[in-house]
Formats: sequence, structure tokens, C-alpha cells
Amino acid sequence: MKKRKHHKKKPSFIKKWSAKLHLWFGLSVGIIVFIVSLTGTMYVFKDEVQSILRKNAVYVKAETITQTPLSIEVLKEKVALEVNEKFPVSSVEIPLDRSKSYRFLYYEKDKQAWNYFDEVKINKLVYVNPYNGQIQGVYNEKYDLFPILKSIHWSLLLKADWGKYVVGIPTVLFIIMLITGIILWWPKNKKARKTRFRFDWKNVKTWKRKNYDLYNILGFYVSFIALLLSLSGVYFAYPWVKNTFNFTLSGSTELPKEKELESPDSLLAKNSSVYDLAARQTRALYPASSSFRIPLNGKNKKGKELKNIPVTVYGEDGKFAVRNQLAFDQYSGKLLVNKPHQQLTAAEQYAHANYDVHTGSYFGLMGKIIWFTAGLLCTSLPVTGFLIWWGKRKKQGKKI
Repeated sequence: MKKRKHHKKKPSFIKKWSAKLHLWFGLSVGIIVFIVSLTGTMYVFKDEVQSILRKNAVYVKAETITQTPLSIEVLKEKVALEVNEKFPVSSVEIPLDRSKSYRFLYYEKDKQAWNYFDEVKINKLVYVNPYNGQIQGVYNEKYDLFPILKSIHWSLLLKADWGKYVVGIPTVLFIIMLITGIILWWPKNKKARKTRFRFDWKNVKTWKRKNYDLYNILGFYVSFIALLLSLSGVYFAYPWVKNTFNFTLSGSTELPKEKELESPDSLLAKNSSVYDLAARQTRALYPASSSFRIPLNGKNKKGKELKNIPVTVYGEDGKFAVRNQLAFDQYSGKLLVNKPHQQLTAAEQYAHANYDVHTGSYFGLMGKIIWFTAGLLCTSLPVTGFLIWWGKRKKQGKKI
């Protein structure tokens, strides 16, 4: 009797097209995925690295601490005189921890520029002892490693406004790759499933097989975190993604628009201690918070003139998720608005939390460790995937 020949089942239509899309997109955007994953991974522990490198600038000497810090206006003038920049001081971040320095920021952008180094006119951070006015450290953030890594990750060093799409499009394709990768990985039966979850290299000697397992198994484990990373990334790039999140969380595509109140005391002479009045009230309202930021140049992030003094209060150190918003009259320092984090809609709360979700800081130190590991694995996928494709290509060439 003749033995029956066992023919391999042809892959389903879904798996067939998943394989094609996975390959095409991988070859087209693999290098960008590699760069974006690597720079994002290196950025995860920015706060921890800087807190070590800048320890002497961040903390003031215990013997210099007095009951009352110097006026913000006085400190601002000291910074302007000593740093001697042509640009005005943009803002100050004041920690509630009395052992820490105030952080004065210089930040200006050129709207006509096309790349990161031309777009950022100045990004300089000055650490100041608030009790004696001593400058403890001046850092040119424009040329610091972490802001450059962030710009590469965000826009490949192109202008942020449109460079984000250069990264955003490959990220969308990467999301499709992750989904098609899960479809291709999914085993047909229980027997095949055993080999998909763990490495079994006892009888495996070739590096090609080991490379395939690295891509296949590690790719599966990292894919779900990578999806969260990618979705929180395109949230920044595309309004339609943000609108989808907003609608899902709060039933409306648009976030509530903040009404900027005009200062009712505009006919009064400006109080020279208006920033100190705002700071004093902020400390009283949110004594358990981490820090708060006050703009000092009378402009918002887009360069538009402010009609009052908005103060952003951060709930936890190194996080942006918990934010309380205050507004004070720019002439008298009278409190106009107090909007605690708890009063925000779910969509507004997520809008504040998305950065922390993307960097892993939302989940604490363990979240950062997991995100860092996931970033390394995402960085490896374009490499191991390319080696698989290249190996198959060479094998087909030899057959021909």
C-alpha cells in the first residue's frame, strides 16, 4: 500500500495577509521603530539620573534655611543679573520641600524653524537657593542629553509641530505590526502552544533558530505593553486619537475649554509682591502637593498674553497626572479660580496622566522598570526581525 502524503494546510486568509503586512511595514519603518524605541528607553529614568547628577544644585544646605524665603521678584532679578540672558525668565517651579531649590526656567521657541536646535532658542534651567539667592546650578537644557533624546523620540529632531507626524505614522504602522504579530504567533493547537511561551534550546544549536525564538517569544510578551506605549504615544500626535479617548471616557470628543478670567482689579496699581501672594495661598491650599509652577513672563506656552496668573500644582514629585489649577488676579493677587484634580472629568484626568502612562512613571518605580525592559525588547524587535527576513532571503537565493 502506498503511504498517504500529508499536505500542510494552507494559512488562512487572515494569517496570509497578516504576514504580508507584518513584513512590509517592518521593512519600511523598522529603522524608525528602532530609533524611537531606543531613545524612549534611555529617557525613562531621566528624573532618577538627574537627581543624582544634580544633587548639589537641587538641595540647599541646611544651615542656609530660614523661616521665610526671599521674594520671588527679588530672586528673579538676581537670576536675570547673574545669568545675563537677552530673554526674560519664563517661569519658576517652587517645591514644597523646604530643603530644595527653586527652579527658574528660560524658554523661548522660534515658530519659523524646521529643526529642534533652531526651534528652541533657549531652554535654560537655573537652580536657586530661595533663602539667600545663591545660584546653585545653571543647566543649558537645549544641549542636555535628555531633551535631545526626547526630541528624537518625539520628532526625530525635526520641528515638533509637524515632526511628530514623521514619528506618528510609523507608530501607527507599528501598532498594526503588533496586532498582526499576535495573529501570526497564535498557535493552532495545544501542542504548538507549549513551544510559543518559553525557550527550549536544549537541542537547538543554530543562532538562526535562537534568533527566531527571541523574536517570536519575546515579541509576544512585550506586544501588550508595546500597544499601550504606542497608543499613548500617538495620543500626542493625532487629535483624532485624543478625541477617541475623550469620547470613550467622558462622552464628548472635546475637552472642556478653560475660560481665562480677566483680572477684575486691573484698575489697581500692581502689587509688587503679587507672585509671593499667589505662592503663599497655593501653599495653604495644597500643603501636601509636590511643587507648583508660576509663569513670570505674562505668556502661556503658545506665547499668548495672559489675563491673569495661572498656577499649576503638581501632586507628586516626578509625575504630571495629579494636577490642580489655580488662577490669581495679576494686579492684586486675589484668588480667582481653584480647580482641584478631583473636579476634572475622566477625559481631563487622562489628558494629564497620558505622559506618565507613556513613560511608566504613572505606575511608580516598578512601572518604570517594566517600561524600560519593554523598551529594550521593542528596540530588539526590528533587529531580530530583519535578521529572520535576511536569513530567508539568502536561503531562497541559494535555492535559485
